[in-house]
Amino acid sequence: MSDRGRRLRDRYAIVGVGQSRLGKVPDASALGLLTEAMTAAVADAGLAKSDVDAIVCRGPDEVYAHHQRIGQLLGIDAAFSTTVDNGGASQILSIVLAILAIDAGLCEVALCGYGRDSWSRTHRTEERREAVSLVEGQERREFEQEFGLFGATAMHAFGAQRHMARYGTTKEHFGAVALAFREHAGRNPSAYVREPLTMEQYLAARRVVDPFNLYDCSVPVDAAGALVVTSVERARALRRPAVTVKGFGTFNNLRGWFADEHMVSTAARRSAERAFAMAGLGPRDVDTAQLYDCFTWMVIAQLEDYGFCAKGEGGPFAASGALALDGALPANTSGGQLSEGHVEGMLQIVEAVRQLRGELPRERQVPECDVALVSGHGGNTVCHSSLILGRA
Repeated sequence: MSDRGRRLRDRYAIVGVGQSRLGKVPDASALGLLTEAMTAAVADAGLAKSDVDAIVCRGPDEVYAHHQRIGQLLGIDAAFSTTVDNGGASQILSIVLAILAIDAGLCEVALCGYGRDSWSRTHRTEERREAVSLVEGQERREFEQEFGLFGATAMHAFGAQRHMARYGTTKEHFGAVALAFREHAGRNPSAYVREPLTMEQYLAARRVVDPFNLYDCSVPVDAAGALVVTSVERARALRRPAVTVKGFGTFNNLRGWFADEHMVSTAARRSAERAFAMAGLGPRDVDTAQLYDCFTWMVIAQLEDYGFCAKGEGGPFAASGALALDGALPANTSGGQLSEGHVEGMLQIVEAVRQLRGELPRERQVPECDVALVSGHGGNTVCHSSLILGRA
């Protein structure tokens, strides 16, 4: 990280967060859900829509110029606006772009968010469900559908199998991740899946793609999340405690998921290095991690790549109880995408902000939470973004 990057440390803040209804919401579109969340975020910050002069967002892949549609629905003319297209890495990247735009003098108050009606899209018709499962509209992959490679689950399964063969990672290690996040979801009244989960239930669940079963996969929901970014100077005049952006980083293994060791040593490693360098912090300084958990396996990979444990030790680390609320690294404390609901990591940023504000009920709050790390993973499995937030 250059000195120019480090000068941005603690100069910008998230001053408002919001989320829409979550679950099965067939009467709302992805655009409608995001306008709900963005309206809530602006109100949470104590601002009016007229104060917002930038929109950086992401929505369904097929919505052209998504930021224009959102601006129209909200009634906002923006000095700066754009749509981000890095899959699950987009939500953190939207904050990065907002900071860079504010720092360049292009705008002052940026509204960021993501929304998608994933449950409704996949349940309207069987034909539609099958089309969505193939991740239609994305780029051609190294192997294609005629070889039986369907969707993100199979792509990630290759990495999980390699890690198991190389390091002895087990199904029980994956299960430890699923159980920890389900326990957290049980404390979160907004989570989509809150029923207790045992290891026996986890191991007996329906197989999806070897080695993944039902509980290794994130839960599709209709939902949206949003946040407001501005300067620390402006944040001081607002009603909510500011959460400062201490560091961020991105890296993209654009040569592909199957190139070199990308499946087991992901872009998270170099993205994390940049974020920690900007923040002047290390893994031991993190009080809570909100990791992109599209699959249980990706949590284990990121625990290693972020330096919370050595490569190959992610499984035992998760099985040790480290991810629990009273563990060494409380993780995905809202239930994550595995149980709260898959909103492309947006709600994990919202959760990190709420943890740092200290505003959650005692049974959900991480004690003495001063530093939070959030990760984003996506874009055909090769893009990664990292965010380090701190209590102001």
